[in-house]
Amino acid sequence: MTTGLTAHQLIGRVVDPDSFHGWDEPAWTSPPEDEGYRGALARARARTGLGEAVTTGRGLLAGRPVALVASEFGFLGGSIGVATAERITRAVERATAERLPLLALPVSGGTRMQEGTAAFLCMVRITAALQAHQAAGLPYVSYLRNPTMGGVFASWGTLGHLVFAEPGARLGFLGPRVYEELRGVPLPEGIQHAETLAERGLIDAVVPPQELREVLRRAFAVLAGLPAAGDPPAAAPGTPRHHPSERAADPWDSVRRTRNPERPGTRELLDGTAGELLLLGGPGGGEGALVRALAVLHGRPVVVVGQQRGTPERERPFTAADLRAVRRTARLAEQLGLPLLTVVDTAGAELSAQAELDGVAVEIAHCLTTLLALRTPVLAVLLGQGSGGGALALLPADRVLAAGHAWLAPLPPEGASAIVYRDGDHAAELARAQGIGAYDLAEAGLVDQVVPELPDAAEEPGRFCERMGLAIATALAGLADEPEGDRPAARRRRHRWLGDRIAPGGR
Repeated sequence: MTTGLTAHQLIGRVVDPDSFHGWDEPAWTSPPEDEGYRGALARARARTGLGEAVTTGRGLLAGRPVALVASEFGFLGGSIGVATAERITRAVERATAERLPLLALPVSGGTRMQEGTAAFLCMVRITAALQAHQAAGLPYVSYLRNPTMGGVFASWGTLGHLVFAEPGARLGFLGPRVYEELRGVPLPEGIQHAETLAERGLIDAVVPPQELREVLRRAFAVLAGLPAAGDPPAAAPGTPRHHPSERAADPWDSVRRTRNPERPGTRELLDGTAGELLLLGGPGGGEGALVRALAVLHGRPVVVVGQQRGTPERERPFTAADLRAVRRTARLAEQLGLPLLTVVDTAGAELSAQAELDGVAVEIAHCLTTLLALRTPVLAVLLGQGSGGGALALLPADRVLAAGHAWLAPLPPEGASAIVYRDGDHAAELARAQGIGAYDLAEAGLVDQVVPELPDAAEEPGRFCERMGLAIATALAGLADEPEGDRPAARRRRHRWLGDRIAPGGR
């Protein structure tokens, strides 16, 4: 499926009416010597009314200024020659100079073969300009159209902080005709479809053109937004930091409560608390264990990665691909100077032969180092189940909040019982002895605030999500006031003695 929209038609769908102003100048290169190529350029210009295969300029998106680069497939298949690359590069540089977020709308067969190596190397030129734009802390979003191939796909097309795609778009490095000519067999069907790439977490979402403007509005509201003015939200009246009825909560009872399918998870928490919310794709799409989102919570923009636990009817294993997506999302937050919110609610990382081959343990290690070194604020929420390395990977943070019945353990209590007693009959006993409950974790120094459940989040999902949302917003406001320079070092100091106070023989 393809929209068949021209560059100007798509721009008109995205920006506010009459707000687009072009930046394009006449092509600066000399006419090509090859007569056939010279004629093809002339026909393309006459057919499209454009001087090159891209249109660049500035417009307003819901009143927000944004720079645009839009490809025109009718101009030699949207291919990128030297003059095309220069037009793109100048637009990116101008966006950087004017501190504008950038939106790219590529559709291209790739590098222009008539110009050979010179055009091919220009992908580096464009990439360098984009790198400078992102280094300036400015958002870059791309929307890949059908088709986006070759050097465009392998450079500026997929370098966005967020990468969306048109439904059914063919996206890939090598075109199917070239693949068959070089390999002697057809390219397997479906390999280069937008939906396939979204399923594997390689792009962020598949977005129909009629929904693109609203998706972009939400994205830029977070990526280019600023915290709302005013004092940090105050603690909710009548909401104690610790609730007396929960202090005596039985850890094994908490474990069972967090397995209730009616208990609100990450998606429900975001739906109930976010003023603006844009859910992004991840490995497994909407059926996977990972939730990625951009949100505005009490006026504060935040990047979110969280775990959506499964149910007895539908398991959601937390995979190596999910962990790679966590790291990518963390880097996005850091590049744009936005706080990262991680939400832990998992029965554990995937346990399978495939998980071992995929390097799930290696990805857990890389998640730990990524979050510990992140220069932007990190707030973790232990929402429910916190089992094994899948939970640990999202916990390095500047502050940690926990729901009253949340828990954290190296294995589910049944698994720990199998190791210690060679049976699962002692799960409750071990849950009580291991210090896995939210208040035990507060005593150990991992949890900074326990958000009460009165008596159970599953029984009061709306009120619980409201309390947790307020606690999150308050913590984010406090982190925003802290100096940035020493954040990674302070995070390492915070974790230096964790657990000593509850370990046998500890400090």
